Amino acid sequence: MLVRDAMSSMVLTIGPAHTLRQAAHLMAARRVGAAVVLDPDTCGLGILTERDILISLGLGQDPDQEVAGTHTTTEIVFACPSWTLEDAADAMSHGGFRHLVVMDGNEPTGIVSVRDIIRCWAPDRRAAATATMAG
Repeated sequence: MLVRDAMSSMVLTIGPAHTLRQAAHLMAARRVGAAVVLDPDTCGLGILTERDILISLGLGQDPDQEVAGTHTTTEIVFACPSWTLEDAADAMSHGGFRHLVVMDGNEPTGIVSVRDIIRCWAPDRRAAATATMAG
């Protein structure tokens, strides 16, 4: 199975000036664990995850004062839609992160998460286990 089959194509995009509270609200409303942060001033692209927000809160920072741009990871690994889920899982495992921004050319076309990969792999694993038990 390929990344394009598992990824969420509904990409939440925010700007670097969004507060962490605004970002958290948007992420919760969309039921996603990450947002792509686009900075038109620098042509930069990054990712803000639920973990980034939790770290800030854990440090006692004010989510109404802290902005996404300060907590955005800009050195990210991008996935291609044609990658296998194994390729994506390897990149996540190697990099220690749970989300990959999927790029098609110069545009973000989706995000694939560990949860997306598990959702796709779980039925195959259950089917294999059932076949083994029946055999």
